[in-house]
Formats: sequence, structure tokens, C-alpha cells
Amino acid sequence: MPDFNALSDDQFRQAVREFLHAHFPEEMRDLPKRLHWEEVKDWYMTLSGHGWLCPGWPREFGGMGLSAAKQLIYTEEFESYGVARTPDHGIMLLGPLLIRYGSPEQQQHFLPRILSGEHIWCQGYSEPNAGSDLASLRTEAVLDGDEWVVNGQKIWTTLATDADWIFMLVRTDKTAKKQEGISFLLVPMDSPGVTARPILNLDLHDELCEVFFDDVRVPKANLVGEMNAGWTMAKALLGFERIFLGSPKQSDNALTRLALLGQHLGLCEDTVFRDRLTQLRLDLDDHKLLFETFADRLRRGENLGADVSLLKVHQTELFQRITDYMLEISGEYAAYLEPIDGNGNLNPTGQFLQARPATIYGGSSEIQRNILAKASLGL
Repeated sequence: MPDFNALSDDQFRQAVREFLHAHFPEEMRDLPKRLHWEEVKDWYMTLSGHGWLCPGWPREFGGMGLSAAKQLIYTEEFESYGVARTPDHGIMLLGPLLIRYGSPEQQQHFLPRILSGEHIWCQGYSEPNAGSDLASLRTEAVLDGDEWVVNGQKIWTTLATDADWIFMLVRTDKTAKKQEGISFLLVPMDSPGVTARPILNLDLHDELCEVFFDDVRVPKANLVGEMNAGWTMAKALLGFERIFLGSPKQSDNALTRLALLGQHLGLCEDTVFRDRLTQLRLDLDDHKLLFETFADRLRRGENLGADVSLLKVHQTELFQRITDYMLEISGEYAAYLEPIDGNGNLNPTGQFLQARPATIYGGSSEIQRNILAKASLGL
């Protein structure tokens, strides 16, 4: 595989576009929902076969070894092309964590199996009473000889019914301060005592699940890093995740569809519609400039600070404002889940429902504001 970091940004951007044009199925572009493993497996294996699956992993671990700046271009082009998201918890979260904190044995066992598609992962963080206040989690792992015994429940676990493994935060010390008694554990989903149940979301898709653990026994060696250091490891990846959750693409797509919806409904000459559309477009332009300030930090090789939470708050709330207005102008069409006249670009209710959880996943807006208040403003 060539060293893509040696290319100029423009050359690399063109290389990504050519790859997607050559390999990504046209019928899978801009799909309105997250696909299950069997639906997206062929694309996953295409990426893997060409060495394009793990852009941020070092080359010695089978990744593309892209710099942060090149990863940004990779993601921007995939978003712009409307590429369906693969089951990527192993790629984006667990892989980098194992590379940083895992033992050589864990790296040698798990990383190749992510690349090959043999292991599909899900993330076990949130619990019924520990979502925004994640450090209050109660799922417990107790050491019994050479095994951990796990009991508890996780919820809002994306695509858990498709996964072979779950990486999870568990409480391993009840006497420590809540952030200090948490460890990071790897658990096979086919272990006796693991039960995954789908939860239908607002648009009746079974993307989310709840997962129960009843005396699940896990080898002691499946603990990643030091015991009771799981909270520190889990936080290590959040800054880079939040810049992508703050990408303007989600709002940009929604605004394009709002304009198309207005045209379909004959509102283009309506002064109120034009005023609202223009205001939202200006808000989006503001967000794009904000996003670029953080993207420039990555391009310069700088670390992202706590103020990256600004991106997540601003983008997701803008996404909701755009889709709120979609529903407001849609009249009787707002009562239907299906697109208008079968046109996927004219789906106001679907867009509205997609925007509802955006201010919750990846850390709610309230939590992001608390981070900004404490870490950036010193309040």
C-alpha cells in the first residue's frame, strides 16, 4: 500500500474519490438508516481487502497509518459520497485503544480479527441509570480465580445483536470513588449468561439493544490495561470522536433536503420560508468556520482540548432546528414515516426522527456544556 501521507491533501482527496467511485455500490449511497452486518458485510470486506478499513491504525497493525489531517479528508469524502457506515466500534474505538493500552497478546489476537471481519464489536457503556452520568455504572465484574464474573445490564448498545464481542466498562472496586473503580473488559457475546434484546427506535429500526449479563464468566486476561483504570482509557478517545460528531455534513445534508422540500411544496417564493432558510444557511456557515478551527489544529498535529465539545453541541442542535422546520412546513406529510412520492430526499419525518437522539448520543448537550463550563471557562 502506498504511503498516503506522502501525497498532498488534494492528491489524497482525489485518491479517496476515485476509490469510492470504483468500489462503493451506487445503490447503497445516502441510506436513511444504519445497516446490519449482513447488509454491509461485502463493503466491509472490500475495504479490508484493499487495506482501506482502518485509516487511523498504524501500518504495522494493518491500518492505513493516516495522519490526523488525512483522516479528516478520508471522513469528509466518505460522508460527502453518502457511504453507508459499517459496524465500526472495533475500528474506531477498540482498535486504537488496544494499540495504546492493550498487551502484545491482546493486540496480536484481536486486531487481525477486526481487519478480517471475524470479530464484530459493540460498545457496552451506558446503563439504565448511568447514561449521561456514565461513572455511576453498576455492572460489576468480580474476580474469581482466573475469571471475572460479570453481572449487570447495558442499554442503547448499537447493533449488539450483530456483534461477536462487546467491550465494556465494569465496576471492579465498589469502595473507590466512582471514576476510580472502573475497568475495561472484553466479553464474547456468545458467553453463557449474555442476552441481547433489540429496542425499536423512533423510526421503528432495531439498531439499538439492551444487553444483560447473568453470572457471565470471562478470562482474567480479557481485562485491558490496569485494573480500575478503565475510566481514563475510555476518555482518551473522546476528543477525536467529538470532532467527527461535530462534522457539518449532517446539518449540510439536512439543509439541502429542506431546500428541496420547499421547492416541492411550492414555497421558494414565500418570504417567510426564504428568510428561515437563509438564517439556517448562515448558521451552517458559522458552524463550518468553527469546525475548520478544530480541523486546523489536527492538521498542525495539535491535540484537541475540551472546547471541542462546542462542535458537538452546535452541530447537533442546528441539525434539530433544520429538521424542526422541515416538519413545520410539511403539513399532512409530517404524519408519514415514508418519503414523499418515494423520493428519499423528501423525507421530513425521517429526518426529524434521526435528529432527535443527536443531542444525546456521544455525550448529551447538557454534559458537553458542563465540560465546557468546567474545563474551558473554569466555572
